[in-house]
Amino acid sequence: MATLKDVAALAGVSVKTVSNVVNGYAFVRDDNRRRVEEALLATGYRPNLGARNLRRGRTGFLGLVLPELGIPYFGELAGLVLRAAQAHEWNVLIEQTLGTREGERATLASLGTHLIDGAIVSPEALMEGDFAELAPGIPVVVLGEHSVDLPIDRVGIDNVRAAREAVRHLLTLGRTRIAAIGAHPHRGTAAQRLEGYRSALAAAGLPPRDDLVATALNYHRRDGASAMAALLALPEPPDAVFCFNDLLAVGALRTVAEHGLRVPEDVAVVGFDNDEEGSYSRPSLTTVAPDKAAIAGAAVDLLLRRVETADLPPEQVRTPFRLEVRESTGG
Repeated sequence: MATLKDVAALAGVSVKTVSNVVNGYAFVRDDNRRRVEEALLATGYRPNLGARNLRRGRTGFLGLVLPELGIPYFGELAGLVLRAAQAHEWNVLIEQTLGTREGERATLASLGTHLIDGAIVSPEALMEGDFAELAPGIPVVVLGEHSVDLPIDRVGIDNVRAAREAVRHLLTLGRTRIAAIGAHPHRGTAAQRLEGYRSALAAAGLPPRDDLVATALNYHRRDGASAMAALLALPEPPDAVFCFNDLLAVGALRTVAEHGLRVPEDVAVVGFDNDEEGSYSRPSLTTVAPDKAAIAGAAVDLLLRRVETADLPPEQVRTPFRLEVRESTGG
């Protein structure tokens, strides 16, 4: 591999001048900069990022902790974090917790054993006291809204408002028996989406019906399918359903069709996450669409600032979302 000396010899300048150009220093004469840039291209020089990070006191790696890469939302988010991190010359190490409290606590406790500059964590089941497991000295950015009063940087959408808008959309269609699939005893985002669901119904003057709220211990297609089957077996089955992620909604669509019912004529369906699968399902799926690129970019930017300046006050970034109306609600 070409070295700084090779580039300097070809350009006819000092090694220091080449180093200044490579590191983006402004005070280099234009003719010298041009010659160095031409020599860099001719030699194919690539900077030694490992050595550069060591000089900065960094490893050049960040951790990304996600519940389950098999869930399309988290798989897409991981790709977006990788892209945003690469723009800052960071590599990414990915950990999967499967969304259990035990897995998340163990991962938090082990962060200090990895050579990373910081971590982006998307917890599902952590409780407030569990954040004490964080390895000291490891900057962390948490994804999603969580009811913890701790000085931690956070990035996420307003889940309550997003769920409320999804249910309001179903109400505008004249639906009055609106079910929810995705209630969970330990997931903070599930609690927030359930709150938004109930808030929209209350604002419309509809009394709450516990039998229309289906629990899902996992957020896979089969869980949505089985929950929908139970809802359709009720004496007064729903005429609409709000699912807490798109995989649950895809499973629900399948069950509705198997019961000989039509979507949206008999049952309107709304999901959450805007996975690509929903745009190709038949009917295509109306869904809450978080700005995943904004989430990934904000998380990486926050972590970079935290790595560079540890004593900054914690920030909470709310990223946008939209309701993507498709065929499953008549769009």
